[in-house]
Amino acid sequence: MTDPVNFSIISSEIFLLVALCIIMIVDLFQRDKERKLTFMLTQISFVVLFIIGVQNLGVAREVAYSGHWVLDQFGTVLKLAIYVTAFISLLYARPFIRERNLMRGEYYLLTLFSVLGMMIMVSSGSLLVIYLGLELLSLSLYALVSLQRDSNAASEAAVKYFVMGGLASGFLLYGISLVYGMSGSILIADINQYLANNDSSLMIKFGLVFIVVGIAFKFGAAPFHMWLPDIYHGSPSSITAYISSVPKIAAFGMAFRILEGAFGNNTADWASMIMIVAMLSVVLGNIIALVQSNLKRMLSYSAIAHIGYFLLGVSVGTDQAFAASMFYIIVYALMTLAGFGIIIFMSSEQKDYQQISDLRGMGRYHPWYALMFSLVMISMAGIPPCIGFWPKLEIFRILVTNGYVFEAVVAIAFSVVGLVYYLKVIKEMFFVDATESPNVSTSRSLKIALSVNCLLLLMFGLMPDSIYQYCLSAFASLS
Repeated sequence: MTDPVNFSIISSEIFLLVALCIIMIVDLFQRDKERKLTFMLTQISFVVLFIIGVQNLGVAREVAYSGHWVLDQFGTVLKLAIYVTAFISLLYARPFIRERNLMRGEYYLLTLFSVLGMMIMVSSGSLLVIYLGLELLSLSLYALVSLQRDSNAASEAAVKYFVMGGLASGFLLYGISLVYGMSGSILIADINQYLANNDSSLMIKFGLVFIVVGIAFKFGAAPFHMWLPDIYHGSPSSITAYISSVPKIAAFGMAFRILEGAFGNNTADWASMIMIVAMLSVVLGNIIALVQSNLKRMLSYSAIAHIGYFLLGVSVGTDQAFAASMFYIIVYALMTLAGFGIIIFMSSEQKDYQQISDLRGMGRYHPWYALMFSLVMISMAGIPPCIGFWPKLEIFRILVTNGYVFEAVVAIAFSVVGLVYYLKVIKEMFFVDATESPNVSTSRSLKIALSVNCLLLLMFGLMPDSIYQYCLSAFASLS
């Protein structure tokens, strides 16, 4: 164990906290309503964090602060993914919030606070620190969703998010308290050691049930998904793009630290629960998405299905399966950012264009952006050569090689079902007549961000190992 006063191990978190204080003070003295300096400093902070993270990639695993903090390649790779996706989400957000009553410094500050919470979650060495990071993330997201105070839909979404988020945190905290009561420790390594030397009691299993339910709530997995479509639909589109992508990466980090880190010797106790949740998510998400006419709600039910595929890998419980799930959640974040980016691209100050029918005429009047959105749909459907094909294929391969043939067949079948609603979007853009051009944004920065995001899906699809190898090496370093 390293020296408990080793501050270099938390250099990223210290930098972000200092940057937050500076940006907060700078924002107070800005007379510019567009908050250009706040935006630039926020994006620069993500760039610096990324550079620090890259330098930590080759660092050996270190544990500090009496076991409460861990620096390893697993956490570093997840942090890098968080920085990149948060950076892209703010590129999408800026032109959107400029046209609404959202251009305030709080938007960027809350985003940074939520990122700090996510960084804490993925580097936690104890259940208490995980919970603290989760609450910092959750409170920031509740405030973000409620920023558009003149919107009844946003206010309703914020209240629902707060209530359901509080319920999920309650389940998680109650489960943690039961595990602590039996093991006598909140340190993940100590709980793992306790369970290695003792059979898991009924109370430990009972606590684990509550923890799994809390994790499923946070992911929005079925049957704990009831909050997700309403919140995605009611939140401002730029905030939906953020909460639907970046926090999912941190949630995976939390799930791995708890399930594998603390309960790795008792995989049988939680794997079956995760498998049931995953299969329900795949089935319900794909079926309900079929009948959606609203693009945001379709993407929200699609998100439930994607979380199902991701959790199928988690349920297997091997290092390779976790690496495949990590690959999947990073790719999913990039895909869903691009998906909601199209909705932002089609929004105006007067109206958010959210119906699938609003895409009619895109192929005729805006062929480049219709092509970009087609790449997003193809990637989400898991069709080569886009990146969405490879993590889904890897999940199916791992299921089959580990004996989950029936589950793999069902997942593949419903992946085919998912093709219907993804291809329906492409059909609306290219094969339905339109007499007028659909509304699109005139923001040059948004057009560039959207094009780059969508082309990355194709580029990474042509060389998928560029991401997957980092995921595999992250778990190899833990062995």
